[in-house]
Amino acid sequence: MTRPVTLFTGQWADLPLAELAPLAKRMGYDGLELACGGDHFDVQAALADAQYVKDKRALLEWHGLQCLAIGNHLVGQAVCDLIDERHRAILPPRIWGDGDPEGVRQRAARELIDTARAAAKFGVKTVTCFTGSSIWHAIYAFPPIGQAYWDKGFADFAQRFAPILEAFEQQDVNFALEVHPTEIAFDIASAERAIAAVGGHRRFGFNFDPSHLGYQGVDYVQFIRRFAGRIHNVHMKDVWWGKGDGSVGVFGGHTSFGDARRYWDFRSVGRGMIDFESIIVALNDTGYQGPLSVEWEDNRMDRVHGATESAAFCKRLDFKPSTHAFDAVFTRA
Repeated sequence: MTRPVTLFTGQWADLPLAELAPLAKRMGYDGLELACGGDHFDVQAALADAQYVKDKRALLEWHGLQCLAIGNHLVGQAVCDLIDERHRAILPPRIWGDGDPEGVRQRAARELIDTARAAAKFGVKTVTCFTGSSIWHAIYAFPPIGQAYWDKGFADFAQRFAPILEAFEQQDVNFALEVHPTEIAFDIASAERAIAAVGGHRRFGFNFDPSHLGYQGVDYVQFIRRFAGRIHNVHMKDVWWGKGDGSVGVFGGHTSFGDARRYWDFRSVGRGMIDFESIIVALNDTGYQGPLSVEWEDNRMDRVHGATESAAFCKRLDFKPSTHAFDAVFTRA
C-alpha cells in the first residue's frame, strides 16, 4: 500500500479530539499527527495515567485512524529562543512559570524529554518539533557580525539539545525538527550545521516541510536527497511566491497571512507552487515509508473544504515505487 495520509492537528486545536477524529475520517484521512495542544495529546497525562493512553488510542481506533507522530512544536520553540512575552501566549502556564527566560528554556527542555517518554508509552516513534534559536533575530544583521557569533548560537543549541537527544535515544524515539525560519535550521546549509553541532546524533532528524523552503529559493527536493535517512516525517503543505502587489518582499512587510499584498503565502495543498510530484519521486528514491501529513494552512479557504481536497490530492499523487525495471522484459539471459 502507499503511505498513510495523516492530518497534523495543530491548526485544529480549537476542536476537541472527539470532534476532530470523526471529521478527519470523513475528510479522507488515515490518521492524525497529534499536536500537544488543546486536548489532542497531553504529555504529562500520558506519563501519569496508563488509562489516558489507552483511551486516546481507543478513540483513534474507533474512527479507523492511526497516529504515527506527535508534534510538540510550541514547547520546542522555547528551548533555544530568546524568551519574551510572545512565548507566554503559546506555552502552558507550567512551562512559562514566572517568565524568567532561562527558567522557561529549562522547563521547555524537560518537557521535550518527557515528550519522548510519552511518545514511547503511546507507541509512537517520531516527535515533530521546533528548536527555537538564540541567533535567528540577527539573521540579516547590521551592524555586521562574523562566523564566531553564529558558532555561539549552534553551540548553545548543541548544549541544550544534548540531554534531550540522549533521552530520545533511551526511548527509541526520533526527534524530527521542522526546518523553518526562526529555528536553528531553516535551509540546507543550516541543517547541515545543526547536524554537525550535535555530532551527527542519530536521533536528530527532520520533519520535511517544503513550504518553508520553496519561497526562500531553497531546493526542497535536494533537501530530501541530501538528508535521506534523517527524514522521519513529511508535512504536505503548499506555498506560492512571486505574488502580491510588489509592496511586500520575502520578509513579509509586517503583514498578516492572507494579505493580498504579500510576496508569498501558504496555500492549500496542490494550489500553490510546490512540485509535489518531484517530492514523491525523491521520497521513493530515498526509501521513505512514513506518513504524508497534511499541515493545512490557507487563510483564503474554508479549512474543511481545504483539508478534504488536500487528503484527496495526496492520495491521488502518491504511488509505490516499482519492484522491477520496466525494460527487464527485453533482457535475455
